[in-house]
Amino acid sequence: MFSNGDAVLYGAEGVCRLEGSTQREIGGKKLEYYVLKPVYRAGSTVFVPKGNETLTAKMRRVLSPEEIHKLIQEIPEEKELWIENEGERRAEYGRIVSGGDRRELIRVIKALYQRRQKQQELGKKFHLSDERFLKEAEEKLHGEFALVLNIQPDQVTAFIRREIGAEEETEWGESAIS
Repeated sequence: MFSNGDAVLYGAEGVCRLEGSTQREIGGKKLEYYVLKPVYRAGSTVFVPKGNETLTAKMRRVLSPEEIHKLIQEIPEEKELWIENEGERRAEYGRIVSGGDRRELIRVIKALYQRRQKQQELGKKFHLSDERFLKEAEEKLHGEFALVLNIQPDQVTAFIRREIGAEEETEWGESAIS
């Protein structure tokens, strides 16, 4: 499935390197674990039990550069995913962020960029929970894009803007999110 040194996405941890495997004794039983090192969180280590299909299913391959470029080119056509009801929005955005589907993350990010811009224009504050979801969605998406494209995570937004020809004043450009 995966080899040592491979970059993988793992649940809420985001981009990790597979450092190998190890045995650990838990409750008197020796179990085999994948050892994952989150790329953007130095000092962290994640142990994923090899025999737990639910947890190993959360290990996914990173996209290729071609797949990322294709996704970026499709951003202007993606419909944002805004949910008016705050409780429903929190539940759905939480599901999306923890699931890590890139297309859904893009839809959430677009919706939140657009909402934040609208709130600013009205002189209103952006909801704290929406800000948190935006940050988490960006960290997941930007972490993977940065690793694969060999750039820094904080350079991903500018890279996306250039790729889709978006204007500078908004995150992914007015034309990209309206």
